[in-house]
Amino acid sequence: MEIETQVISRSPDIMSGAPVFAGTRVPVQTIVDYLAGGHSLEEFLDDFPTVRREQAVELLERVKGLLKDAQI
Repeated sequence: MEIETQVISRSPDIMSGAPVFAGTRVPVQTIVDYLAGGHSLEEFLDDFPTVRREQAVELLERVKGLLKDAQI
């Protein structure tokens, strides 16, 4: 049985309600900014050790799925 990983959380008490990686104070926007800036996933994970690799990969997979169906 596979355990579902919580990827994102949101609370008005943490980072003013911005979506963050669950269990951290790292905004999800940060990984987008890193990748858009030409940085690797490894660099992001090194700079934000509270984010687990599984969380980052799952987020990217979910975004990929959303974009697959989007008509932009």
